[in-house]
Amino acid sequence: MSRIDESIPFKPVQIAVLTVSDTRQASSDTSGDTLAARIEAAGHRVADRTIERDDAGAIEAHLRRWIAAPAIDVVITTGGTGLTGRDVTPEAFDRVIEKRIDGFGELFRMLSYQKIGTSTIQSRALAGLAGGTYLFALPGSTGAVRDAWDDILVWQLDVRHQPCNFVELMPRLRER
Repeated sequence: MSRIDESIPFKPVQIAVLTVSDTRQASSDTSGDTLAARIEAAGHRVADRTIERDDAGAIEAHLRRWIAAPAIDVVITTGGTGLTGRDVTPEAFDRVIEKRIDGFGELFRMLSYQKIGTSTIQSRALAGLAGGTYLFALPGSTGAVRDAWDDILVWQLDVRHQPCNFVELMPRLRER
């Protein structure tokens, strides 16, 4: 399963956090708070953090700004991945993603199934790459954020994780 090679030096990653919600504010953003706390506890840096309404164009604009920012390696969004008319985060991701990481959504739903059963089918969690930046779209619940971070991202964003991880690929993501 997950194995950390302690002989490899840890490399902190710069992560931007975007909460997608029409109703949350900084004082009520529990999923964003949970994610930011976990990022920092793992030794990474929250490079930027904001809340954006459920609007595909506005989400896309934030994604494009962060993708273009050399100081940001990873963008993680929380919220807007459901099935209602206002859930448009995957549509915004589709506008910017150059390569999909299909296994992320598949693995997230497999792990989520163990906790919430068939209700996981309503999640459109996904991941991809754009401009050499990793993009992850998580559901908006605090539990989903914990599951995605604790069971997937904390490992894949640690360069010491073996047999492979996302961080070791970062220098080669812009190759053509």
